[in-house]
Amino acid sequence: MIARRESNPAASTQADPLASRANETTTAPLTHATAEDDKRRDLSARWSNACLRLRAELGDAVFNAWFARLELDRIADGTAYLSVPTTFLKAWIQSHYNDKMLATLSTEAPEVKRLSIALRSSSRGRVAAAPVLTEKRAERPYDRGTESSPKPRQADDRRMPQADRPASSARPQDADHANDAPSGSPLDRRLTFASFLTGKSNQLAFAAAQRVAQALPGEPLLYSPLYIHAAVGLGKTHLIQAVAHAVADSGRRVIYLTAEKFMYGFVSSLRAQTAIAFKERLRAIDVLIIDDVQFLQGKSIQQEFCHTLNALIDDGRQVVVAADRPPGDLETLDERVRSRLAGGLCVEMEPLDEALRFKFLENRTLATRNVQPGFELSPQVIAYVAKSIVTNGRDLDGAVNRLMAHATLNGTPHTIETAEVAIRDLIRTREPKRVKIEDIQKLVATHYNVSRADILSSRRTATVVLPRQIAMYLSKSLTLRSLPEIGRRFGGRDHTTVLHAVRKIENLCGKEGTLAEELELLKRLLQD
Repeated sequence: MIARRESNPAASTQADPLASRANETTTAPLTHATAEDDKRRDLSARWSNACLRLRAELGDAVFNAWFARLELDRIADGTAYLSVPTTFLKAWIQSHYNDKMLATLSTEAPEVKRLSIALRSSSRGRVAAAPVLTEKRAERPYDRGTESSPKPRQADDRRMPQADRPASSARPQDADHANDAPSGSPLDRRLTFASFLTGKSNQLAFAAAQRVAQALPGEPLLYSPLYIHAAVGLGKTHLIQAVAHAVADSGRRVIYLTAEKFMYGFVSSLRAQTAIAFKERLRAIDVLIIDDVQFLQGKSIQQEFCHTLNALIDDGRQVVVAADRPPGDLETLDERVRSRLAGGLCVEMEPLDEALRFKFLENRTLATRNVQPGFELSPQVIAYVAKSIVTNGRDLDGAVNRLMAHATLNGTPHTIETAEVAIRDLIRTREPKRVKIEDIQKLVATHYNVSRADILSSRRTATVVLPRQIAMYLSKSLTLRSLPEIGRRFGGRDHTTVLHAVRKIENLCGKEGTLAEELELLKRLLQD
């Protein structure tokens, strides 16, 4: 028989002291690692509970917008150290939710007395991230990812946070938002200060634009925002694009956006869930230039535009805005936006005077000669065109194109008679002044010694009712607005109230010659 040896632990240890020492050395780190893991799990659990409390109190929309990318790094010496990926997110949480977060986190971790929020790099590890809840969907046959699926499963990837989404799941339409920022509207290299023609009508706007473009970094801003308004075809886009070129050439960061491009960029960022990056990109530039601001539509878009204006101006950045009317006449814009725009330097570019129109035509004739070498216009013909077309630069461009076509096709130089035939469709009678309801209300209020607020109010005293009815009558007579629209402009009144006012004033005019004379005077003042 073979004898079985019994093992003796004590003897084994005594026989091999090195093995005993090795066991002790191995056990100590394992115990330490286990304690660290337990500490991490406890910290993660407490942070998750705090996030669930915040989500319950604030709602899913607010939580996902501001707290989904907030992470707890550690708790030490009574301070909870948190981190976020962007400066804008850090500033927003600190200014709006700091107290709420401190109270909620203190409930789960009583040792926390204060918060510290820092920016984190993409390579930094994290202890605990805010949980992102996704709604559970019913499984469909093509969600299983089998070979018979008609399309690959992408719905769940769309619900993932941007940082956790696999690269292969990116949608093609998200490629435009890879930088999470507006790229700016295209600039025309021909539209510079050197090619801008100046005269009495645009000299002030030109000087202000040059001053803005030549400002040195760190220099106090005198005109922010610079608001340039002019009718169609008078050169405001040329001027602000010249500012963009000059600023870019000086090495400063500038973005030129049309109102349409701003709206498209903002809406696209909301759909791609990159709105925060969109905001940060606009707030990180030195000069923001917005063209055709009168086309901004939508309450949320106007609010974002107002926030962007406030952030840039308060931070000492330059804003340049162009529109076709003064800030006070931008009826579709929010009152806060109009007030902010009116707080800067507002400059009007007036219609081109005859001398500037002559200079404009000479310049365009010279440029056309480079394309059509035989094209020539005598000073008499240029003077006739400059005197006949008084609208805007685009009509002058059209006149040169027509004159060139007629000269090329007929093979004869232009005379005043042939020029008259070529541009007769561009010679227009002076259009009557466009009358606005706000102007009617202001003029009537001044004439009858009441305030515009009285006319818009619900007061029914005789001293207010008659001026209000006269203003409604003039609004119907001098504008193309409908009765419901006029009623809305008069404090939200019904269209039947406007109709009653119109009929009453018409009846009074037939009985009282004095009132008819007053109305004629008011009409002339409004139309002149």
